[in-house]
Amino acid sequence: WLGHSEVLDSFENCLQFFYENTTPNDALHPQKPAWICQRFRNAYRYATLYDRDRRIPVYSAYVYQPGHGKKPHSWWFVEPQLIDRSKPLKAMERESDLIKKYMFTPEQIKDSQAVLDDYRTLEGLDRGHLCPSGHQDSRENKTATFTLTNIVPQDSLLNHGRWNDYEHKTMSKITKGCTSTYVITGAVPGNTNVAEGRVNRPSHIWSAACCLVGTEPRYAWGAIAENDKNEVEVVTLGELENRLKNLYGGKTVTLFKDGCRQD
Repeated sequence: WLGHSEVLDSFENCLQFFYENTTPNDALHPQKPAWICQRFRNAYRYATLYDRDRRIPVYSAYVYQPGHGKKPHSWWFVEPQLIDRSKPLKAMERESDLIKKYMFTPEQIKDSQAVLDDYRTLEGLDRGHLCPSGHQDSRENKTATFTLTNIVPQDSLLNHGRWNDYEHKTMSKITKGCTSTYVITGAVPGNTNVAEGRVNRPSHIWSAACCLVGTEPRYAWGAIAENDKNEVEVVTLGELENRLKNLYGGKTVTLFKDGCRQD
């Protein structure tokens, strides 16, 4: 396989994208989750918790490693295993290939996840990456981010404005001196849907980061934005978790293991 993902019942095969191999607690889990170890060209690239009902990712977790690898192709992938895990096909594929080569129907694909048609006619909303290609250092890593399981409907002004500034300028500044940085970026489900009710429009976009110098955690922080305003707040990890607690109905949210919890 040139590229494939694994839809599992946990992140046991890709825990390396979480600080000390520890995932967030289950406060963010949707009713019908899918744990995806995003894999491309025989290597794991990042991890995604996917909400099957709302057809958006809950979060993607990765190691921050920005670089100047070649710009990837403009294809967008979908995940065959979300259609039927019993099938031997594990490749991250384009919709057209699933239909032509593997005889899946468009209806089967649409029933299991968001598809390109869901995003083509949206006004004022972009395909917003949770694990952005700009935070990856190679063409293979960048290409692996172009799957609709890593995408949410994000306000266009926010995506090209303050959130873009945070992803590229703020992250570059805050991570200076970090040997490695673990990142978890997510979306809070909203009260409205788009694409004829098929795809949830998140109310908030958020991100948390844990900086290590050598193998020792030094500091952590977070960022959060309402998905209809071109504003981003950079906050402590504790403040972000408290905000998420309120947004998730009072459930205590823990994003990183204790070592990265200094506020």
